[in-house]
Amino acid sequence: MNIGVDLGGTKIKAGVELNGSVIKQETTLLREKDSLSSTLQQLIDLIRPLMAYSASSIGIGVPSVVDTEKGIVYDVANIPSWKKVELKDILQEEFNVPVFVNNDVNCFALGESRFGVAKGFRSIVGVTTGTGLGSGIVIDDELYAGSNCGAGEIGLLPYLDKNIEYYASNNFFEAVHGITALEANQAAVAGDMHAIGLWEKFGIHLGVALKAVMYTYDPEAIVLGGSLAKAYPFFEAGMYQELNDFSFPQSLKRLKIFQSTDENIALLGAAALIPQELKKYALKD
Repeated sequence: MNIGVDLGGTKIKAGVELNGSVIKQETTLLREKDSLSSTLQQLIDLIRPLMAYSASSIGIGVPSVVDTEKGIVYDVANIPSWKKVELKDILQEEFNVPVFVNNDVNCFALGESRFGVAKGFRSIVGVTTGTGLGSGIVIDDELYAGSNCGAGEIGLLPYLDKNIEYYASNNFFEAVHGITALEANQAAVAGDMHAIGLWEKFGIHLGVALKAVMYTYDPEAIVLGGSLAKAYPFFEAGMYQELNDFSFPQSLKRLKIFQSTDENIALLGAAALIPQELKKYALKD
């Protein structure tokens, strides 16, 4: 059994993974985010009871750039005190088991590939849209993070007067249209035509992001996650409208696009870091 941890900007989830299922889970809201010692202690206190399940390793996904070899995280999103944290060493010293650290969206993609809606596909890209826009890449059934854990940052590509992320995330609603995505979703569910139109426009912008994914990685499948993916029925038409002029129509016909269905998939993906990383070390030896 392995422990997977999904560290977010507002809460931490940790669970014991066995055969692709979470058999025990703990969750806590982050407090005192300006204090490194306090937030680290929260993380440790959350993991500790799970170690009673004789877990052999810990995998953790973090919303930041990660030195995956050393397990150092830098400038973690929405946690001001986490500028440079040697997370792997801290947790290994605390729990005396191997610890593996990666970006949270990479964990999302790996989880979908191993346990989720994209299980059985050898090349997938997981795209999460919420506060920002991120993507994780699995090629030939292995996570590809790039040399600096920065692969897949399609949201930062220039687009219109900003970048893709600005128009394919919460910013589209809050900064451009002065409404939260939650409010837009509630209005669309109630039949408000203006809100429905906003989601269609959002889908067009997200379609631009997915075309960038297809031109760059040509995956078999794309999995959409994050808070905005829950409104998939409202932006699906706009998304496919934008995708329809993709230059390689046969590739588009073969592509599968899924909506994520498991709220614990990033946690499971973090647990799946463990056998992948151990396999690397075995090859090195």
